[in-house]
Amino acid sequence: MTPLLIAMQFLTRLPISLPGMPAAQQVGRSLLWYPVVGLLLGLLLLALQQLLDGAPLLLQAALLLAVWVGITGGLHLDGLADTADAWVGGFGDRQRTLEIMKDPRSGPIAVVVLVLVLLLKFAALVALLQAGEGALLLLVPWLARGLVPLLFLTTPYVRAGGLGQALAEHLPRQQLPWLLATHAAALLLFGWAGGLALLVAGLLFVWLRQLMLQRLGGTTGDTAGALLELVECAVLVALAL
Repeated sequence: MTPLLIAMQFLTRLPISLPGMPAAQQVGRSLLWYPVVGLLLGLLLLALQQLLDGAPLLLQAALLLAVWVGITGGLHLDGLADTADAWVGGFGDRQRTLEIMKDPRSGPIAVVVLVLVLLLKFAALVALLQAGEGALLLLVPWLARGLVPLLFLTTPYVRAGGLGQALAEHLPRQQLPWLLATHAAALLLFGWAGGLALLVAGLLFVWLRQLMLQRLGGTTGDTAGALLELVECAVLVALAL
Protein backbone atom coordinates (compact mmCIF):
# COMPACT_ATOMS: atom_id res chain seq x y z
CA MET A 1 0.00 0.00 0.00
CA THR A 2 3.02 2.32 0.15
CA PRO A 3 2.63 3.52 -3.47
CA LEU A 4 -0.97 4.53 -2.73
CA LEU A 5 0.13 6.42 0.38
CA ILE A 6 2.84 8.17 -1.65
CA ALA A 7 0.28 9.24 -4.25
CA MET A 8 -2.11 10.51 -1.57
CA GLN A 9 0.65 12.35 0.28
CA PHE A 10 1.89 14.02 -2.89
CA LEU A 11 -1.45 14.90 -4.52
CA THR A 12 -3.39 15.92 -1.40
CA ARG A 13 -2.95 17.60 1.95
CA LEU A 14 -4.64 14.76 3.80
CA PRO A 15 -2.69 13.72 6.94
CA ILE A 16 -0.85 10.76 5.42
CA SER A 17 2.27 9.31 7.05
CA LEU A 18 4.64 6.92 5.31
CA PRO A 19 6.14 4.03 7.24
CA GLY A 20 9.62 5.09 6.13
CA MET A 21 11.62 6.55 3.28
CA PRO A 22 10.15 5.00 0.11
CA ALA A 23 12.28 3.31 -2.51
CA ALA A 24 12.52 4.87 -5.95
CA GLN A 25 10.54 1.93 -7.38
CA GLN A 26 7.70 2.62 -4.94
CA VAL A 27 7.67 6.28 -5.98
CA GLY A 28 7.38 5.21 -9.61
CA ARG A 29 4.57 2.76 -8.84
CA SER A 30 2.64 5.53 -7.09
CA LEU A 31 1.61 6.69 -10.60
CA LEU A 32 -0.68 3.65 -10.75
CA TRP A 33 -2.75 5.22 -7.99
CA TYR A 34 -3.06 8.77 -9.34
CA PRO A 35 -6.49 8.13 -10.94
CA VAL A 36 -7.70 6.51 -7.72
CA VAL A 37 -6.64 9.57 -5.71
CA GLY A 38 -8.48 11.71 -8.26
CA LEU A 39 -11.58 9.57 -7.80
CA LEU A 40 -11.32 9.96 -4.02
CA LEU A 41 -11.07 13.74 -4.43
CA GLY A 42 -14.14 13.65 -6.64
CA LEU A 43 -16.05 11.65 -4.04
CA LEU A 44 -15.07 14.13 -1.32
CA LEU A 45 -16.29 17.04 -3.46
CA LEU A 46 -19.51 15.19 -4.23
CA ALA A 47 -20.09 14.48 -0.52
CA LEU A 48 -19.47 18.15 0.30
CA GLN A 49 -21.89 19.21 -2.43
CA GLN A 50 -24.55 16.98 -0.90
CA LEU A 51 -23.92 18.50 2.53
CA LEU A 52 -24.24 22.01 1.08
CA ASP A 53 -27.48 21.19 -0.76
CA GLY A 54 -29.95 23.98 -0.09
CA ALA A 55 -27.31 26.67 0.41
CA PRO A 56 -27.15 29.55 -2.12
CA LEU A 57 -25.57 28.30 -5.35
CA LEU A 58 -22.87 30.95 -5.46
CA LEU A 59 -21.84 30.08 -1.92
CA GLN A 60 -21.88 26.34 -2.74
CA ALA A 61 -19.62 26.89 -5.73
CA ALA A 62 -17.24 29.11 -3.78
CA LEU A 63 -16.94 26.62 -0.90
CA LEU A 64 -16.47 23.68 -3.28
CA LEU A 65 -13.70 25.50 -5.12
CA ALA A 66 -12.03 26.59 -1.88
CA VAL A 67 -12.00 23.03 -0.54
CA TRP A 68 -10.84 21.74 -3.93
CA VAL A 69 -7.84 24.07 -3.87
CA GLY A 70 -7.19 23.54 -0.17
CA ILE A 71 -7.26 19.76 -0.21
CA THR A 72 -4.67 19.69 -3.00
CA GLY A 73 -2.53 22.37 -1.38
CA GLY A 74 -2.57 24.44 -4.56
CA LEU A 75 0.22 22.18 -5.83
CA HIS A 76 -0.92 22.10 -9.44
CA LEU A 77 -1.88 25.77 -9.44
CA ASP A 78 1.72 26.49 -8.48
CA GLY A 79 2.88 24.45 -11.47
CA LEU A 80 0.46 26.34 -13.73
CA ALA A 81 1.74 29.69 -12.43
CA ASP A 82 5.39 28.74 -12.97
CA THR A 83 4.63 27.40 -16.44
CA ALA A 84 2.67 30.51 -17.46
CA ASP A 85 5.50 32.81 -16.39
CA ALA A 86 8.10 30.66 -18.11
CA TRP A 87 6.16 30.25 -21.35
CA VAL A 88 5.80 34.01 -21.80
CA GLY A 89 9.11 35.11 -20.30
CA GLY A 90 11.11 32.36 -21.98
CA PHE A 91 10.64 33.91 -25.42
CA GLY A 92 10.74 30.48 -27.04
CA ASP A 93 14.15 29.62 -25.54
CA ARG A 94 14.32 26.21 -23.86
CA GLN A 95 16.97 26.99 -21.24
CA ARG A 96 15.46 30.32 -20.26
CA THR A 97 12.03 28.69 -19.94
CA LEU A 98 13.42 26.02 -17.59
CA GLU A 99 15.24 28.64 -15.52
CA ILE A 100 12.12 30.78 -15.07
CA MET A 101 10.13 27.74 -13.96
CA LYS A 102 12.61 27.23 -11.11
CA ASP A 103 12.05 30.77 -9.85
CA PRO A 104 9.59 30.60 -6.90
CA ARG A 105 8.32 34.14 -7.55
CA SER A 106 5.15 34.69 -9.57
CA GLY A 107 4.92 37.44 -12.15
CA PRO A 108 1.84 39.24 -13.49
CA ILE A 109 1.26 36.62 -16.22
CA ALA A 110 1.04 33.88 -13.58
CA VAL A 111 -1.45 35.90 -11.54
CA VAL A 112 -3.64 36.61 -14.58
CA VAL A 113 -3.67 32.94 -15.64
CA LEU A 114 -4.52 31.74 -12.12
CA VAL A 115 -7.35 34.25 -11.77
CA LEU A 116 -8.80 33.29 -15.15
CA VAL A 117 -8.61 29.54 -14.45
CA LEU A 118 -10.20 29.87 -11.01
CA LEU A 119 -12.88 32.22 -12.39
CA LEU A 120 -13.76 29.76 -15.14
CA LYS A 121 -13.90 26.89 -12.65
CA PHE A 122 -16.16 28.89 -10.34
CA ALA A 123 -18.51 29.89 -13.15
CA ALA A 124 -18.65 26.30 -14.44
CA LEU A 125 -19.42 25.00 -10.95
CA VAL A 126 -22.29 27.47 -10.62
CA ALA A 127 -23.67 26.37 -13.99
CA LEU A 128 -23.45 22.66 -13.11
CA LEU A 129 -25.15 23.21 -9.77
CA GLN A 130 -27.91 25.27 -11.37
CA ALA A 131 -28.52 22.47 -13.86
CA GLY A 132 -28.70 19.88 -11.09
CA GLU A 133 -25.60 18.15 -12.47
CA GLY A 134 -23.41 18.39 -9.38
CA ALA A 135 -22.69 14.65 -9.58
CA LEU A 136 -20.47 15.34 -12.62
CA LEU A 137 -17.94 16.81 -10.19
CA LEU A 138 -16.81 13.24 -9.69
CA LEU A 139 -15.41 13.04 -13.23
CA VAL A 140 -13.12 16.06 -13.24
CA PRO A 141 -10.34 15.34 -10.70
CA TRP A 142 -10.51 11.63 -11.57
CA LEU A 143 -9.87 12.20 -15.27
CA ALA A 144 -7.29 14.96 -14.81
CA ARG A 145 -5.13 12.89 -12.47
CA GLY A 146 -5.25 9.98 -14.87
CA LEU A 147 -3.55 12.12 -17.50
CA VAL A 148 -0.47 12.81 -15.39
CA PRO A 149 0.72 9.16 -15.54
CA LEU A 150 -0.06 9.18 -19.27
CA LEU A 151 2.13 12.28 -19.70
CA PHE A 152 5.05 10.66 -17.89
CA LEU A 153 4.53 7.44 -19.85
CA THR A 154 4.59 9.12 -23.28
CA THR A 155 6.82 12.16 -22.78
CA PRO A 156 10.50 12.52 -21.81
CA TYR A 157 11.20 14.08 -18.44
CA VAL A 158 13.70 16.90 -19.00
CA ARG A 159 14.69 18.29 -15.61
CA ALA A 160 17.52 16.24 -14.09
CA GLY A 161 17.04 15.88 -10.35
CA GLY A 162 13.57 17.35 -10.52
CA LEU A 163 10.64 16.19 -8.44
CA GLY A 164 9.36 13.95 -11.19
CA GLN A 165 12.61 12.20 -12.06
CA ALA A 166 11.92 9.16 -9.85
CA LEU A 167 8.42 8.97 -11.31
CA ALA A 168 9.73 9.07 -14.86
CA GLU A 169 12.57 6.59 -14.32
CA HIS A 170 10.63 3.98 -12.35
CA LEU A 171 7.10 4.16 -13.68
CA PRO A 172 5.53 0.73 -14.37
CA ARG A 173 5.40 0.90 -18.17
CA GLN A 174 3.71 -2.45 -18.70
CA GLN A 175 0.91 -1.95 -16.20
CA LEU A 176 0.08 1.72 -16.76
CA PRO A 177 -1.54 1.44 -20.23
CA TRP A 178 -3.94 -1.27 -19.07
CA LEU A 179 -4.78 0.57 -15.88
CA LEU A 180 -5.43 3.88 -17.65
CA ALA A 181 -7.58 2.14 -20.25
CA THR A 182 -9.66 0.61 -17.44
CA HIS A 183 -10.25 4.01 -15.86
CA ALA A 184 -11.16 5.50 -19.25
CA ALA A 185 -13.71 2.70 -19.79
CA ALA A 186 -15.17 3.38 -16.34
CA LEU A 187 -15.59 7.05 -17.24
CA LEU A 188 -17.64 6.03 -20.28
CA LEU A 189 -20.19 4.49 -17.91
CA PHE A 190 -21.29 8.08 -17.25
CA GLY A 191 -22.71 8.23 -20.77
CA TRP A 192 -22.49 11.44 -22.78
CA ALA A 193 -20.79 13.29 -19.92
CA GLY A 194 -18.00 10.72 -19.66
CA GLY A 195 -17.52 10.66 -23.42
CA LEU A 196 -17.42 14.46 -23.66
CA ALA A 197 -14.99 14.70 -20.76
CA LEU A 198 -12.65 12.16 -22.38
CA LEU A 199 -12.84 13.91 -25.75
CA VAL A 200 -12.07 17.36 -24.36
CA ALA A 201 -9.31 16.07 -22.10
CA GLY A 202 -7.77 13.97 -24.88
CA LEU A 203 -7.66 16.84 -27.37
CA LEU A 204 -6.18 19.22 -24.81
CA PHE A 205 -3.64 16.60 -23.73
CA VAL A 206 -2.40 16.12 -27.30
CA TRP A 207 -2.11 19.87 -27.89
CA LEU A 208 -0.35 20.69 -24.59
CA ARG A 209 2.01 17.74 -24.93
CA GLN A 210 2.99 18.98 -28.38
CA LEU A 211 3.69 22.44 -27.00
CA MET A 212 5.91 20.91 -24.30
CA LEU A 213 7.84 18.90 -26.86
CA GLN A 214 8.34 21.93 -29.09
CA ARG A 215 9.54 24.22 -26.31
CA LEU A 216 11.28 21.87 -23.86
CA GLY A 217 11.68 18.53 -25.61
CA GLY A 218 9.55 16.95 -22.88
CA THR A 219 7.82 17.65 -19.59
CA THR A 220 8.66 18.79 -16.06
CA GLY A 221 6.75 18.61 -12.80
CA ASP A 222 5.50 22.16 -13.36
CA THR A 223 4.16 21.48 -16.84
CA ALA A 224 2.49 18.30 -15.56
CA GLY A 225 0.73 20.40 -12.92
CA ALA A 226 -0.27 22.95 -15.55
CA LEU A 227 -1.69 20.18 -17.72
CA LEU A 228 -3.77 18.88 -14.82
CA GLU A 229 -5.21 22.31 -13.97
CA LEU A 230 -6.01 23.21 -17.58
CA VAL A 231 -7.70 19.85 -18.18
CA GLU A 232 -9.81 20.26 -15.03
CA CYS A 233 -10.84 23.72 -16.15
CA ALA A 234 -11.61 22.71 -19.75
CA VAL A 235 -13.61 19.63 -18.75
CA LEU A 236 -15.61 21.57 -16.16
CA VAL A 237 -16.46 24.26 -18.71
CA ALA A 238 -17.38 21.69 -21.37
CA LEU A 239 -19.69 19.83 -18.98
CA ALA A 240 -21.31 23.08 -17.89
CA LEU A 241 -22.07 24.37 -21.40
